[in-house]
Amino acid sequence: MQHVGLIKNFTAEGLIEKRRLVTFGVKEGHVARAGAGAKLLGTTAIRGASGADVRVDVCLDGIREIEFGGVVAYGDPLTSDAEGRAIKAEPAGGVTVPVIGTALDAGGVGVIGHVLIRPGHITG
Repeated sequence: MQHVGLIKNFTAEGLIEKRRLVTFGVKEGHVARAGAGAKLLGTTAIRGASGADVRVDVCLDGIREIEFGGVVAYGDPLTSDAEGRAIKAEPAGGVTVPVIGTALDAGGVGVIGHVLIRPGHITG
């Protein structure tokens, strides 16, 4: 039996590609494509949102597919680049950054890998 996990439907505030990280929108019940340093909520799945006011499913837990935006190693903590792709979280000393979870695959830019979703923060 497949475990679907926790998926919630939101209204997009703009374009959000499939398998990208999302952040909280300006209005309650809305989400936006994450950017660098954004608070991270979850990921889109096999469908994104084509623009504002389009409904989009956001995966909030489990093991999910995500597009990498840089070189990622198995076990790396992941955060967002400017386009909502997952990159290795490497905060400078004393700096705290949001993370979506842990990489379960290695890969480079454009590779679709897996992330174990566990939102939080890490400090360098």
